[in-house]
Amino acid sequence: MRERVPGALRGDSPGLSLARRSLMLVALCLLALPFADLAIIAHDPWAELARMAGGLAWPSWSALVSPLHAIALTVGVALWGTALGVLLGFPLALIFARSRLVRAGCAFVRAIHELFWALLFLQVFGFSAVTALAALAVPYAGIFAKVYAEILEQTPGTAAASLPPGVDRLSRFIYTELPLVWSRLTAYTRYRFECSLRASVLLGFVGLPTLGFHLESAFREGRYHEAGALLWLFYLLIGSIGLWSHRRLVPWLLLASLFVLGPWPQVDGGLLWRFVSQDLWPAPLREGDWSGLIAWFTEIPDLLPAIANTLLLGLMGTVGALLVALLVWPLASRHFGNRPSRFAGKAVLVGLRSTPELMLAFIFLLLLGPSMLPAWLALALHNGALLAFLAARHADNLQPGMPGLTASGRYAYELLPRLYPGLLALLFYRAEVIIRETALLGMLGVATLGFHIDSSFEYLMFDQAFFLLLVTAMINIAVDALARRYRPRDVVMDDPCSR
Repeated sequence: MRERVPGALRGDSPGLSLARRSLMLVALCLLALPFADLAIIAHDPWAELARMAGGLAWPSWSALVSPLHAIALTVGVALWGTALGVLLGFPLALIFARSRLVRAGCAFVRAIHELFWALLFLQVFGFSAVTALAALAVPYAGIFAKVYAEILEQTPGTAAASLPPGVDRLSRFIYTELPLVWSRLTAYTRYRFECSLRASVLLGFVGLPTLGFHLESAFREGRYHEAGALLWLFYLLIGSIGLWSHRRLVPWLLLASLFVLGPWPQVDGGLLWRFVSQDLWPAPLREGDWSGLIAWFTEIPDLLPAIANTLLLGLMGTVGALLVALLVWPLASRHFGNRPSRFAGKAVLVGLRSTPELMLAFIFLLLLGPSMLPAWLALALHNGALLAFLAARHADNLQPGMPGLTASGRYAYELLPRLYPGLLALLFYRAEVIIRETALLGMLGVATLGFHIDSSFEYLMFDQAFFLLLVTAMINIAVDALARRYRPRDVVMDDPCSR
């Protein structure tokens, strides 16, 4: 799926404004860095790292027998979560451009991370597949609506103009518009399914029995050989997705996965209505007691430090991702190294971009102890590897015109000036995703908004948790709007999962 991005990836020269934007980001990060908690609390992180590396190098394959159901459940949740997201999002895409209410609703649901939706639905449907499916389908409906609408807006109008007068709108859409964009719609859906598979794994971190549940348990209990086997299985699942998710197999996979999604929970309609109409809202608001509402606000944890930490970590993750991308994209480019080194570089980048930030942060947390440092490393490495992988792919399409340069000269004078505007645009496209993940990393103990959201759910303070989710969504929407304003315009990129 191709999106609009900066001209760098088409070979245009970066302007001075791009340098200003980069320097402004780096300067803000350096000014804010002294306020970040980057302490290393672990007693001997190198010894722990050696144990983890040993588990990854010599995995215990026998440990894969017990989580077979979790693997099937992970795939089934990803398949049906994506399918439901498409079914909900496609009709919304048809009216997306004409309805401000639809655009606002889609922006809200996609601004809240899937795991936060899972925590919300968990209170109603328990540890069931319904919780997992709803946690994926709701935000993905907003994402599909937005992206599908953008694809449909770019449909050429020549075919529709050739139809005779009087053809109804539905026929015009089915016979002239849909065939022109069908390949792009299906390509984006395939990409989003890969994102859904990673999100399905992460649902195990809130107790749902997907692959992530077994991964977290193995790492937390120090069973690193078992964790290594599960991690290799996860990479194999992601790496082979093109083989087992062929369009001819998808209907059969959907049918087969129904047998692992159950049993379906019995939901009391009265309790569900009470949760939606009462538990999520402050009691003073329901009773019209405005003085009591002020007292309710005073019981909410101090939001300013949590918001500041969320924005600070998001800024640090953004700048860190840019620096990582600038340093490592040559590892996977044909313009540098040899075939074995490029293969190894691509394998490292694919591994980092395939591992969700929450999983990376959890591993770094075990190594370094609780602080912002594990979260920063996870954000920088995951997003930096994604940017580097895409930059290297675009660099391979460029032909240097100055023969005889050294590798450093080719990097600095030939390729980077042509790639950098596109790289910066990709970074701004990732801004909303980075800030969503930043809030989520609070579930690991980092003092972002996610920490207070998780605590509120844990203590059954649903009204407070819902209010904090609203605050998180508003911050995500604001950051996305700011990133859209400052990112380079009129460029082409291939990063559907950045939405």
